[in-house]
Amino acid sequence: MPGLSPPPHLRDVRVLLDLLAALDRPGSPLRYDLLATFPHEGELHPLPRLVFSGPAAAHDPIRLALFGGLHGDEAASVLAPLAFLERLVADPARATGYTLTVYPLCNPVGYARSTRNNGADLDLNREFWRGSVQPEVIALEGELSAREFDGIITLHADDTAEGVYGYTHGRVLNEALLEPALRSAGYILPRDRRSQIDGFPARDGKIHACFQGVLSAPPNRRPRPFELIFETPALAPIELQVEAAVTALDTILDEYRVFLAYAPNL
Repeated sequence: MPGLSPPPHLRDVRVLLDLLAALDRPGSPLRYDLLATFPHEGELHPLPRLVFSGPAAAHDPIRLALFGGLHGDEAASVLAPLAFLERLVADPARATGYTLTVYPLCNPVGYARSTRNNGADLDLNREFWRGSVQPEVIALEGELSAREFDGIITLHADDTAEGVYGYTHGRVLNEALLEPALRSAGYILPRDRRSQIDGFPARDGKIHACFQGVLSAPPNRRPRPFELIFETPALAPIELQVEAAVTALDTILDEYRVFLAYAPNL
């Protein structure tokens, strides 16, 4: 029976960093570095960053960002980006035409402690674009401002969820990408079809509203990138959560290619 939590060694941030760094090997299309380190209680804590460059396509690379681990007690949101990158390194064609920048561990202190909040006991996903002084938020806001991503995907795991669901921020493109992602992930875990999820009205696992201060593109960014939040049910076996998230990510890549192919005719 799959476990509800990750193997204990994967809760060790040093072990996780070693696994991420090992993906950056000679000939690999992936590069690993640390976006930032910050001190807390006498130790330096890392924010890892990985950039995967897929095979070239007939268009300029599509720049996507993937974020995990904003809440430290949502292990699937950290392990899914690792599994996704492992599969891309083994089969780069899955990301043809894309440059993916992945931030799999946005709350390293919370992850090591298995707590939702960071070392300052703050929910990082309520701190963005509100003048936060949290080092994690400052570093990630800098990336979101400088890199001008075409799309932003954030992974979470919700211990009140009955299945997979997501936030669309009320945009048509976001919903057009989220629906097939939920459909494909629904072969692995059920979809949460309640009429209210996480305190918001929902329909078929899609929520249009959202909390203030969530990770997003800069408020003044125009045109807006597509922005999706994909949630797995945290009480489901961790292996199934990871597989559902990876399946959703693959689907989003495929569907966005289709959108770009047809967009000039819309």
